[in-house]
Amino acid sequence: MKNQITSALSDFFFEYETPRQVLVRNRRVGVVCRLIQLGVLVYIIGWVFIYEKGYQSTDTAVSSVLTKMKGVGYTNVSGIETVWDVADYVFPPQGDSSFVVMTNYIITEGQKMGKCPELKGMHDCTSNADCVGGSFKRQMTGVCVNKTQTCEVLAWCPIEDDHTIPNPPLLISAENYTLFIKNSVTFPLFGVTRSNLVEGIDSNYIGKCLFHPKKEPLCPIFKLGDIVKLSGFSFEKLAQEGGAIGIVVDWTCNFDVDVKHCKPEYNFHGLYGNPSETDSASASVGYNFRYAKHYMEDKIPKRTLLKVFGIRFDVIVKSLLCPLKARKFDIIPTLTAIGSGVGIFGVATVVCDLVLLYLLPKREFYKNMKFKYTDTQTQQDNESIDLDSNAYYTLEANSRQVQDEDKPNQDPDSEAGSTEAEQK
Repeated sequence: MKNQITSALSDFFFEYETPRQVLVRNRRVGVVCRLIQLGVLVYIIGWVFIYEKGYQSTDTAVSSVLTKMKGVGYTNVSGIETVWDVADYVFPPQGDSSFVVMTNYIITEGQKMGKCPELKGMHDCTSNADCVGGSFKRQMTGVCVNKTQTCEVLAWCPIEDDHTIPNPPLLISAENYTLFIKNSVTFPLFGVTRSNLVEGIDSNYIGKCLFHPKKEPLCPIFKLGDIVKLSGFSFEKLAQEGGAIGIVVDWTCNFDVDVKHCKPEYNFHGLYGNPSETDSASASVGYNFRYAKHYMEDKIPKRTLLKVFGIRFDVIVKSLLCPLKARKFDIIPTLTAIGSGVGIFGVATVVCDLVLLYLLPKREFYKNMKFKYTDTQTQQDNESIDLDSNAYYTLEANSRQVQDEDKPNQDPDSEAGSTEAEQK
């Protein structure tokens, strides 16, 4: 038992096994094998290493965005002149990465809580029975006002009339407003922090620059009209009923080169439908919301209600794919990519074996060359023949030994003398 264990350990540590290979001289199989290997090689080099950057590691960044609007608007509605500044037309005013710029509105002034008739066409009635209290969106009193033939409601009066949207937009001047974007990104794994105010951008440059995709691609100041135009929409059409625009700050950075080459790229996308889509094709057109300014007048609480139509801007920071990432060379993903590529080379062997053993006319010949078959009965016969041969040789050796023992002992010297005498 001890010898068997020692022999097994010796075989395990001091012997090497390698599979037997058969060299097949067949042009078709050879061409198929090389084409598959070439395809795998192109995949590894072209896709894994060049396109997917499989030799680099990635790091998720921490990003922040600050925005600031500038510009003044002017309206003259029914002889009432109004000047609108940033505090009036930006919602919310804190400078978030997502905000709304008001471009059109419907104003209802002097509303106070009370009872008044509903708008024509909303809750029409002919008797009080048609105005069951609380059965509709507004709180109705159950009274039908004969003068307007509409139900009486308990609400902020007078009721807002938003059937007609001003055209052209009241704040069409918003096209000339400017937006300042301040963005910073940090990659903790690589210890790199970058800002969109890159090298060469200072206060003097910011004071006179305006973004242009070719002439001024790094300027962080944008005109709203240019943003909407670059997204593929018409500002006047979008401003009338509102919409949404995405401002994408793309940080595609390769830290295998100098960090100063890591610079942002700005892209603009309409998040509101399709530019070629007509209003009739949309299920819900525009973007709007309401807000109110409350005040006291003669100790009576009142409010001014505004239905705001505006363009929502979303500043989106990304790199390659969200979340924000950067890349740098790393030996571990490089070896992983190489190892997986070497493993894929085995596909060529599998395919060629299938062609060789199952499709070619001489497949039976190739099977016999590739595989070595053993038969249990043949093996037993061979073992019995080996045993018989061993027994024969053993018996023959014993017989010779007995014959040698029966011969008389002779004096070597006398035998030599006789031989010498015979020669004389």
